[in-house]
Amino acid sequence: MSTAQEARNKETYHRFHEAINSGDLEVISKAIDELIHPDGRFHTAEGTAVNAVQVQRRIWEVLLRAYPDIRIALEDLIAEEDKIVARQTVTGTNSGEYRGMPPTGKSVTYHEIFIIRFADGQIIDIWGVVDLYSQLRQLGLIPA
Repeated sequence: MSTAQEARNKETYHRFHEAINSGDLEVISKAIDELIHPDGRFHTAEGTAVNAVQVQRRIWEVLLRAYPDIRIALEDLIAEEDKIVARQTVTGTNSGEYRGMPPTGKSVTYHEIFIIRFADGQIIDIWGVVDLYSQLRQLGLIPA
């Protein structure tokens, strides 16, 4: 894969990242439709793969409801061949329902890492690790 292709993959990810940080579900949905392949797969920790478009829509509906001020800071973005790796820091204030719990009003900061594979200029595979334990601990939903 060429350096030019790696640069295009990074640019595609930057466009997705900018849409997410807009905080606007309509903007995010349009970016999902444009940048994620309709047959894209989101690979879960359980080893299953589900439709990435559907999962991303649901994730952002839930997160924007729970954290209307959510921000994702891109710490590192590394490209090699048809993949990128993104290390990110997420911040937000829990001012909406989350995981069946009422808002806590607490702020959170947690980290996540994603590996994303591209095909034909779109995201085709997503693997991620999100520090959910840290997030839930900061919200007081699990013991420290």
